Amino acid sequence: MYKKEYVETFLKNQGQLFDEPVADDFEEAEAFLEDCMAVVLDSLKDVKKYLDGMGADVEGLSLKELEEESEVFKLPDGKYMIVEG
Repeated sequence: MYKKEYVETFLKNQGQLFDEPVADDFEEAEAFLEDCMAVVLDSLKDVKKYLDGMGADVEGLSLKELEEESEVFKLPDGKYMIVEG
């Protein structure tokens, strides 16, 4: 279960990751996040560590560049959500 503001953030910004919307409303967005097992992390350092552990080539990326990656969603409370399409 994701916080309401996390689901709303994804719903509003899903275009940064997908060319076509994958969800049209809150319920669809929440189901999509659950299906793809989106991960919420506390900081960009945690995001970098997570992606590195998943085999992504992030070693040369600055934290600012990492924040701009399409699968990284900045959340209203300062945390980050990784959504893998």
